[in-house]
Amino acid sequence: MWMQVIIGGIAVGSAYALVALAMVIVYKTSEVLNFAQGDMAMASAYITFMLLSGYGFSFWVAFPATLLFAFLLGMCSEFLFLRRAKNPTLLGLIIMTLSLEMIIFGLVSWKWGSEAEALPFPIDSYDTYTVGTLFISKLELLTCVTALALMFLLFLFFRYTKTGIAVKATQLNRDAARLMGIRTNRILMGTWGLASVVGAVAALLIAPASTLDPYMMWDPLLKGFSAAVLGGMTSLPGAAIGGYIVGLVENIFGTYVSIEFKSVVAFALIVIILCVKPSGLLARHYVKKV
Repeated sequence: MWMQVIIGGIAVGSAYALVALAMVIVYKTSEVLNFAQGDMAMASAYITFMLLSGYGFSFWVAFPATLLFAFLLGMCSEFLFLRRAKNPTLLGLIIMTLSLEMIIFGLVSWKWGSEAEALPFPIDSYDTYTVGTLFISKLELLTCVTALALMFLLFLFFRYTKTGIAVKATQLNRDAARLMGIRTNRILMGTWGLASVVGAVAALLIAPASTLDPYMMWDPLLKGFSAAVLGGMTSLPGAAIGGYIVGLVENIFGTYVSIEFKSVVAFALIVIILCVKPSGLLARHYVKKV
């Protein structure tokens, strides 16, 4: 029984980890908490739904088209909204992401309505593999494998590519990076696009297990944000680990204690960890002297 709970926690934690990674990618370069991340991912999932159900495309055509849409949506969000602000404060930028969230939510609700839809997906969420007394659905296995593969690709990107190194330089010191010839505005726009793609993948893995509706990413966004804070908002490995911790603790608590307080656990965990590690588990804590 307990092993089955662990498997379920790892599967849901993989989805939370992807959302957390998307938020950390944006935060590391701009120090902005993008609370529109969930609805950007939700809009991308609806694009897949439209291409599959409305236009009859195969999933293998709709999936890359959705990722392209997500990338363009992320870049346009940074270019058209965040960059247009004159002398913005950090709080002002965060409020702008909340406004962007409501704009996307309103547009999706207007276009597709608020009724829940079923996202056509190549893998049925009820198909399972059985090993002894344990079982894992094919969708859960795909979620775990996809999350690990994306984490590995992000590691390679930031570690070994010129663009990834330019992103790191922009994160460390934007002015110095600009003086060295790095086009920091393009880097910021690109990281928003990259984060949007990661979020879109998370939404496409979450939707088949539940339903496709305008509210589908609100809970995963809060859990992903919790995971990012838990692991450290400036640490990609921390965000990934935080996602798995939140998924495991939530699943264990919901199974053995009370499912009614399942959603509370993530935020209680944040309070406990931050009392001990103010910057999260893997991020460094810097003290600014005035």
